[in-house]
Amino acid sequence: MSIIIKSDREIAAMREAGRAVALVLRILAGELKAGMKTRELDAIAARELERLGAKPSFKGYRGFPANLCVSVNDEIVHGIPGERVLAEGDIVSLDLGAIVDGFQGDAALTVGIGEISPEAERLLETTRAALQAGVDMAYAGARLGDISAAIQQYAESRGYGVIREYTGHGIGREMHEEPQIPNFGQPGTGPLLKRGMTLALEPMVSIGDWRTRLDGNRWTVLTADGSLSAHFEDTVAITDDGAEILTVV
Repeated sequence: MSIIIKSDREIAAMREAGRAVALVLRILAGELKAGMKTRELDAIAARELERLGAKPSFKGYRGFPANLCVSVNDEIVHGIPGERVLAEGDIVSLDLGAIVDGFQGDAALTVGIGEISPEAERLLETTRAALQAGVDMAYAGARLGDISAAIQQYAESRGYGVIREYTGHGIGREMHEEPQIPNFGQPGTGPLLKRGMTLALEPMVSIGDWRTRLDGNRWTVLTADGSLSAHFEDTVAITDDGAEILTVV
């Protein structure tokens, strides 16, 4: 495993990509409403990325056909925007990547439309907090397994399933770099975290079981048992003082 250490200059470039991602996700979250088709969200993402001088990371990546992943309710990740109409009470995961000056940013969030159920609200709160638990362990001198274990322990302590077949990842000039970052694991294991590593942490959590199935489009991943799922992600840089979140406005 060869983990790329970024220079201060490269991390500065990644901040710009991360800022673009965060700005567009904020706009998308504000535009979400019942009656929208998911393809409308993709069009907004394309427009706003262009306005910011950023390129979409996802479109064309391994054949993915859209700028944005939109995953609804029991869809975990890699949902393809299309003709699906969003409804009151849906939870919608938005996953976006952007390239600025050759460097990547990647983030995701899950948003409820209108009034959502208490169980859905608790799922969103738990997944967001599980991401923060991982971020809190992302510091120089820790081990990669410390991040994974913190995410797993937080989510499972509240009775949720942690998706195991899809993981976080290193990021930089490429969308996916080493290392893979599972959302489950043992503390004190894995590579030592060093200043200059840049990682995309992304817990995917379900109300039910952690097992998944793949939709017939060969992209969209769903919970095998049909339970609700949420997804939160940030790109971070390891510093001497902890994790710097790069996907912020």
